[in-house]
Amino acid sequence: MDIGLTTLREEDIAKHLATAQSLVTRLTVMESGDGRSKTELAGTHRRFVQTVSTSGVKSTRQVEFEKTLTAITPGDSMLSVAQHGVLFKTRRALAVALAVADVYARQTGLDSLQDKNRGAPLQGEEADRYRGLLEAAAYVSAFTAAAYVKQMVEAAGEPVSDVAPPVFDFSTPQDALKGFVAALDTAASSSADDTVLLTRIREAAEQALSDLLSRKSRFTGLGAFENTHLKLDSDGFELNGFDEVPGVKSKPLVMTFKKPNEIIGNHIAKYQSIKLAKMLMAYDFDRQMNPFVELGGFLFTFIGDGAPGTGKTILIQMIAGMINDYCQVAGYQFHYENFGVDQISSYQGKSGQNCKQFINNCLNPRSIGFGTVDDIDQVAAKRSDDRASAGQQEVTAVLMESFAGATTVVRGNCSFGMFSNYPENVDDALRQRAGARWLVDGPQSRDDYIDIFVLLAGKNHNIPLGDHDLFEAQIIQKAVADAYEEHSKPQEDGLEKVYERFMKKNGKLKTMADVGTYLHMIKEAEPRFTGRAIKNITDAIKMRAMDIELPDEWFEKPSTFMHKSYDDKKAMIEELRGPFTLDMVMQEINRYADSEFRYTDKADNAAVDDIIRRERQREKAVERISKMKEDGTWGA
Repeated sequence: MDIGLTTLREEDIAKHLATAQSLVTRLTVMESGDGRSKTELAGTHRRFVQTVSTSGVKSTRQVEFEKTLTAITPGDSMLSVAQHGVLFKTRRALAVALAVADVYARQTGLDSLQDKNRGAPLQGEEADRYRGLLEAAAYVSAFTAAAYVKQMVEAAGEPVSDVAPPVFDFSTPQDALKGFVAALDTAASSSADDTVLLTRIREAAEQALSDLLSRKSRFTGLGAFENTHLKLDSDGFELNGFDEVPGVKSKPLVMTFKKPNEIIGNHIAKYQSIKLAKMLMAYDFDRQMNPFVELGGFLFTFIGDGAPGTGKTILIQMIAGMINDYCQVAGYQFHYENFGVDQISSYQGKSGQNCKQFINNCLNPRSIGFGTVDDIDQVAAKRSDDRASAGQQEVTAVLMESFAGATTVVRGNCSFGMFSNYPENVDDALRQRAGARWLVDGPQSRDDYIDIFVLLAGKNHNIPLGDHDLFEAQIIQKAVADAYEEHSKPQEDGLEKVYERFMKKNGKLKTMADVGTYLHMIKEAEPRFTGRAIKNITDAIKMRAMDIELPDEWFEKPSTFMHKSYDDKKAMIEELRGPFTLDMVMQEINRYADSEFRYTDKADNAAVDDIIRRERQREKAVERISKMKEDGTWGA
């Protein structure tokens, strides 16, 4: 089920195929002169420059896009696979764009004005409205064509910076598309091979979109198209108004999903993962809001840390698998994406662009999104690290702005998880933007190790189990209760000292003032325990207040919960909500503060180890120098 969906029909597109074919075969455009001759001087690669400026003079240019593509490989009169793909996709883009212009005309009444104008020229206000809607239809068609080319043309080459935006004429949809084809033709004419061609064509589409969005405010009548959700199933092409233009054609998610019963240990992380998957499915596509955001407890960002091999990757697979299964039941689109080191570019600004595209893809309000940054300590750098690349610093800046910036809007349709073996190497400000801290420490108890061995060993043996209740320790409610209870007292030495001082002076938490006093004492011991840390703790406490188990039967049929109205979903959730207690408050403060002390201790220990290593090197150097002096080789 797609909310507010308009499906494009093939017969509507086919009506415009002849027009689209003529546009890619031969067309004429008007262009302003740039003072340069089109003909090279004999024996050189330079062009004649006139002494009199002709930059304001309009001239016509014949554009033959198909011939331009053929000319890329002079020795072959037939189009290569890549060239044919560009030609076919461009023609398809033009036909789709004209079909979308028809949809817009029906939405706004432009079609009836066109019929009326054919009978007799419109006058007065009707003529002005007709002209405004026709220009808006031209804008919509150009935007659609550029979006189609950007989604459908996949390029692997390095980015280019010399592709100029189109020169648009918005008199009619066909005139606007002529300008777009002319820009593609210019981009293709400078392509040395097919790899460069694909990169330049895609860049031309991006330039067209950027140029169009910068002009958007000049057009009237575009409001009718803002909330339109268009989909062409045969191509996998989607258009969501003017808001989201995905970078590439959407592909089905391919991943090895894991079930909760395949994860041993990590009880709190597993429990909150299950809750997160169900929370996301409460999102309402009409309101574009999630009741959990309004009621409190929605997890927008989190960080999971633990030693290598403790289960961070399998946790990602479990969350993605659960969300994917729920989305298939509900008929919602699910987008999962991981941002990794392969998207760090040596080109200035490109890493930041890649990261922003990753964020936007997951934030798309017309889908359920889950984004991960695995090994974030390698992808995003500390701002104080002068050894980090410029690309890593760009990623840090983009993630900080996107997760808790001035323009961040949390709708409740997506969540971002950061994972690391070394969270102490993540920038402090970025790490504190993680609303929750999950310690992914893997199996811990004797029962955990028996359970994981039995699970991984399989059934191809006759070895008896012995004195053990298999998977009894993995019963989620009991395991989580025990795990939370452990945080009633601190786990880290630094926090334990603060806790003991507080308990000696104040005793058990009884009032809000006691809570504030405990937090202030933690701040005095750990300067990085800032106001943002307090916000993250209160969010975690609210999440504990919403520590409700949404019944599994709510997600078996879409009509039971997922397809209900926003107000109905909110009411159903509120019925299950309970108050939070001071015990919960103490546990959440200790959970969060433990993580800060743990990161500080790790960073300090690493620094101490480095100092010890340097001192040992210095002692060896002194010893070696003394020996060289004794041998008489020191000054040689």
